Amino acid sequence: MTLVLTGTLPNLTRDGAKQRIEAAGGKVAGSVSKKTSYVVAGEEAGSKLDKARELGVAVIDEAGLLAMIGNATKSDDHI
Repeated sequence: MTLVLTGTLPNLTRDGAKQRIEAAGGKVAGSVSKKTSYVVAGEEAGSKLDKARELGVAVIDEAGLLAMIGNATKSDDHI
C-alpha cells in the first residue's frame, strides 16, 4: 500500500508518520498518482490533496492513519 503525506499532522511529525507506515509494511511516496492508495491530509494540505481528489484517491486524516496502522500492527497484517 502506498500513502502520500500532505499538510501538517496534529500529533505526528512527517518522519514519525513515515516510520510508522513503513513499520506496518506500507510505502510513503512524495507525489500522488493513480497508484496511491491513500493521501493522509493534515492542516494546510495543498496541491497533493487537490491531485488526490482529481484522481479519486481516498483521503484520510491522522486518526484514520493511526487506526489503519493500529489494526495492521495488532493482526500482523500489512497495510
